[in-house]
Amino acid sequence: MNEKRQLLVKTALHLFYDNGINSVGINEVLKVSGVAKKTLYHHFQSKEQLILAVLEERHNIFIEWLTLKLKASTSPQDLIERLFTALKSWFDSDEPMLGHFRGCFFINSAAEFGQPNNEVALYCCKHKHDVRNIIEQFLPGAPPTLVDTICLMKEGAITTAYVTGQHDVTKQCIKMLTQVINKPL
Repeated sequence: MNEKRQLLVKTALHLFYDNGINSVGINEVLKVSGVAKKTLYHHFQSKEQLILAVLEERHNIFIEWLTLKLKASTSPQDLIERLFTALKSWFDSDEPMLGHFRGCFFINSAAEFGQPNNEVALYCCKHKHDVRNIIEQFLPGAPPTLVDTICLMKEGAITTAYVTGQHDVTKQCIKMLTQVINKPL
């Protein structure tokens, strides 16, 4: 990827994640990145194209992080513990790949773009689908209801941790999901 393009994407990701997409203008991205407006528009014809590139960047980072955290899973119980322990570490801003915790960038972004069929919302939906597929990949033979339950609990944990600051919600998730796997749905 072109160095200037990558700088724009990384700068926009940082600013959008910290402040919200709609509250950050192109001029702020340019100022912080030090990239000229002409260069920005050479790579992105609109702010929406930049947003989609930023979503893709964060998606790739998150998928790589999640895969690293789950790849050594040996059982559903092990996956649950690895997943929610990793989430707790992220909530505490102790995951260098993900940086500080400001909630889920995809939930936040989808909320800023109220129409469910716009490209931003559709990309956020794709991200959630891909995350589910990663979790399912490390649960071979698991019933879809278990995968769905884990994913819903993961989303709830992220939202709860961000909105309430209760980062230890992950312990409750592990406990509840352990009960689920011991009493299959």
